[in-house]
Amino acid sequence: MAGGRRPAGLALGWGCCLLLCCAAASKLEISMPATVEVEVGDTARIECNFYIPENASYTYIDWFYVDRSNRQVRLYHITANGVLEDDTEYKQRLSLGEDKSLSISAVTVQDARTFVCQVGAGSHGVGENSTELSVYKVPKTPEIEPSSGGISVHSNKIPEIARCVSRNSLPPPSITWHKNGEQLHPQENNVTIQSTLTRESSGLYTVSSTLYAPVTRQDRLSSYHCTVHYNLPGHSQALQSRGVKVNIFYPAEHLTLQVVPSSALVKEGDNVTLVCESDGNPPPVFTFYKKNELNEWQDVSSPTDPQGGVLTLHNVDKSSSGKYMCQSLDLDDMSQIEEDVDLVVNYIEGVNVKMEPSSTLLEGQSVTLSCDAHSPVDLTYQWRDENGTKLKEGNQLFVSNLTFEKSNTFSCRVMAPSVPGLEQSKKVSLAVEGKPRIVAISSPLYVRQDEVINLTCKAIAFPRPTVQWSINGTAHEYMDNQHVASNLTVRVSHDLLQDGAMCRVFNKLGVSEKHIQLVEDSIRRDQKSTAESQGVIIVAIIVAILVVAVLGAVIYFLHKKGKIPCGRAGKQDITKPEARKDKIVVEVKSDKLSEEAGLLQGANGERRAAADQSEKYIDLRN
Repeated sequence: MAGGRRPAGLALGWGCCLLLCCAAASKLEISMPATVEVEVGDTARIECNFYIPENASYTYIDWFYVDRSNRQVRLYHITANGVLEDDTEYKQRLSLGEDKSLSISAVTVQDARTFVCQVGAGSHGVGENSTELSVYKVPKTPEIEPSSGGISVHSNKIPEIARCVSRNSLPPPSITWHKNGEQLHPQENNVTIQSTLTRESSGLYTVSSTLYAPVTRQDRLSSYHCTVHYNLPGHSQALQSRGVKVNIFYPAEHLTLQVVPSSALVKEGDNVTLVCESDGNPPPVFTFYKKNELNEWQDVSSPTDPQGGVLTLHNVDKSSSGKYMCQSLDLDDMSQIEEDVDLVVNYIEGVNVKMEPSSTLLEGQSVTLSCDAHSPVDLTYQWRDENGTKLKEGNQLFVSNLTFEKSNTFSCRVMAPSVPGLEQSKKVSLAVEGKPRIVAISSPLYVRQDEVINLTCKAIAFPRPTVQWSINGTAHEYMDNQHVASNLTVRVSHDLLQDGAMCRVFNKLGVSEKHIQLVEDSIRRDQKSTAESQGVIIVAIIVAILVVAVLGAVIYFLHKKGKIPCGRAGKQDITKPEARKDKIVVEVKSDKLSEEAGLLQGANGERRAAADQSEKYIDLRN
């Protein structure tokens, strides 16, 4: 480098000072930074700035490093003719800048050493200076692991809270511990911190630290973390781990026992769950008891889940009511806590409907129905008919003018307004007695003599009546609610047609009868005669059509077989020849010459002349 020139990368302040100082210098001056700091893996750049008097040029520039034996090992020899790189351990990682600065890539921990720049300037002599390369490494974020298992508040020794590790740091770091953001100091409140520093084969450092501290019940909510502190050029830095919580074991202080749903709303048929909870950790062993009729506690714990703190009662009823107790047992110190609760199962029982008067009811009478039930809560009553239509609120219903035709079935619906869904119903059917009353009969009935008919008689009554007919026949009887119906199958005779039939219905309360009138149906008879005449005509027409069809088929068949010869006279005669008078000859005359001309053809398929078709003789002898 020419004397008086400075590298482009020289800092402005430092460059100005150097120019002022060196301007008055009369000898060779070499200027280098005392220390260059670089992180492991990065590239280090070391500058060598020099001043040669009289603007003379350098003869050579050599770069060296000082090994562990304090021996200088040359890296580069630079002259005006070129650059010579020596074969050293740095050979693959070195480079020179335009200002002859030295760059070292992929810096390692072992690169922390002294580097020397030597400049030869001929008659101005030789000068040199050195830079100390300092290497550092930012550590990884510390890893923290809480103590496995749990820590009891009754532990006899100070328990281990957590461990913290920070790896790959240079220079060696340090670790501090914090609880809920506050730093913990050794020897305060029985806190102990044990740290270990390890230098790895890479030359980097790993530091690990373990925290020991007593715990209380309140520490179940505490958060712990560690912080690694390390130094960088000119300042200090810190990295914080994640926060962790420690599983603290402590006995229960309080116990709660709840009924789900609320005991006040439990009704018969519900599924009820008793939930027992404590504030201990781990949860204690729970046992459920129920006080029996002898005022003794009876174990009712679920065999499938004895320690879960949940007892489920299925389809509860009145007998499920009572006092229940949950007992917890802490296995750490064998302490016990108890809590009880009253379970009330709301119910409705004894729904009963009374009738006034209570004697037999007759048609036309009135009756008062009264509904009553028992329950530990207030009840309301409602009356409905058999279709579900509401009739009246209240526990009494007055029904007047009882008849067979009206529905005499009623239901009393009992409800508990304070317990939604709790209700029961009682249905009652009134038996209204009375003599039979015929409500339907098949009269008048249009019939024909000798016809088989059904006579129908329908009546209503209670008790069930008996149906009698004035004539003999096959009777079929059935009941429909309070209606009795009888069907009588008979053949219409002259006497029946003239006298009719009598339906008589009776029970112990009376008799009812009605006459069935039979009327001869002359219209249907005339219609039948007309239909029969029309049927005879239709049959005759069908027979005639069949005969014509058969005759046509026979003639066509004989023609095809050649049994019917054709003449020229334009007619066909059937005669008896002299030789055979006993044979039959048929003569057929036809005026439809044009049509026959199209049908009668010669043996060779040609149409014959009309003159040859004027007469045809069909010989049926053969």
